[in-house]
Amino acid sequence: MMMNEASKKQATDLKPGTQITGKWHGKRYLIKKKLGAGAIGAVYLSEAGGQPAALKISEKGTSMTVEVNVLKSLGKVQGNRLGPYLLDVDDWVSPSGEAYSFYVMEYLQGKSLASFLQSRGSEWTGVFMLQLLEDLEKLHQSGWVFGDLKTDNLLVVDAPPRLRWVDVGGTTKIGRAIKEYTEFYDRGYWGMGSRKAEPSYDLFAFVMVFLHVSHGKRFEKGVNPERTLFKKLDEAKTLVPYREPLKKALQGRYHSSLIMKQEIAAAINHTRSRRTARQNKHKSPVLLEMGGISALGAVYYLISLLF
Repeated sequence: MMMNEASKKQATDLKPGTQITGKWHGKRYLIKKKLGAGAIGAVYLSEAGGQPAALKISEKGTSMTVEVNVLKSLGKVQGNRLGPYLLDVDDWVSPSGEAYSFYVMEYLQGKSLASFLQSRGSEWTGVFMLQLLEDLEKLHQSGWVFGDLKTDNLLVVDAPPRLRWVDVGGTTKIGRAIKEYTEFYDRGYWGMGSRKAEPSYDLFAFVMVFLHVSHGKRFEKGVNPERTLFKKLDEAKTLVPYREPLKKALQGRYHSSLIMKQEIAAAINHTRSRRTARQNKHKSPVLLEMGGISALGAVYYLISLLF
């Protein structure tokens, strides 16, 4: 038994230079470095045919099959890239004879949400809120919730800047119990609701993502978790325009990502209108025209992200 447990650890401790050869498809993957590990296996940066790819490997074959089915389901959502592309699914037999399941995904390169906002400005916050809510709505309509939504599972890729999901391991069928979560983002941990897989569960985590980014760190729940959350929300200056919709999401008052997206969009438009009105008092006609062009550009950019 001890030897079996030790050998299983190989899957989460592959050394750079290790070569994984698929048992059924025969494709070869050269392990470059470890990207992360969770409750179900580990993810590595690998190389195949000179191209980078993310390879997830585990001894938990059944759980891996579920994740593969999730990626396949996300790939069928019309007109959107909700998760990374699935490239290969296979088994691997280690030199010691242990059998593992693995799948290979598109390797996404980009910046964390926090570092992107720090370098490009907090005005992007609203853009990413709308885009993430759009993606969550498509996911929920397909019968799933993300479950383990957190900053670590989000990446900003360029051309154009867009949030992508990098790990769908916590994705759960609507109506079931959340199978994987991280305490800080989990409404059950905060005493703000159940761990039932439903849209409102993801929307609570959505707020926690932006609270984490705004404060630059996670924080303790204190003796009164609900009061702590509202206090932290009130203290987050970059979230002031979206405060009311975010409070409603913390309270579980949204049953649809679409409704929340509409209210976030209304908050953005209200803030933009107030800012434009203030600026117009001090601008010449030429500057007003330039400002109008800039505003139109922002609108078209948002449309390109969401549709």
